[in-house]
Amino acid sequence: MTHQEKRAWIMLVVTVVAYTTYAVIVVGRAHGHPLSGVPYAATMLWSIGAAILASIVADTITSGPRRARITDDRDRQIGRMGEHIGQSLVVVGAVAGMLMAMAGWERFWIANVIYLGFALSAVLGSVAKIGMYHGRLPQW
Repeated sequence: MTHQEKRAWIMLVVTVVAYTTYAVIVVGRAHGHPLSGVPYAATMLWSIGAAILASIVADTITSGPRRARITDDRDRQIGRMGEHIGQSLVVVGAVAGMLMAMAGWERFWIANVIYLGFALSAVLGSVAKIGMYHGRLPQW
């Protein structure tokens, strides 16, 4: 397994765990009340910060010697394609957040749809990269 594939796995696992933990905490705080009234900002920031830290630590632990981290053309091509695929959901989340703001939705929903867009982008991009490492690269 190349270092870049390990990084894709790390991103996938860390993103799923961080977002799921965030969602469980926020939903658990609702206690039958509307979600938009639940304090979420600090939890969201901690979730994002913990995910960044966990990714750095996991990448450091799995990195191995410097020569194992060398990337070739295939790694770079997979990385580019995976990022392009994942970024589509960042755009969807940003557009959804913009439309929600224009419609006057509460900040809770806007922030959460943007966070969901980022999380889904990371998941989709990682799954695409892992799939390309285990299959053929599409010829675009």
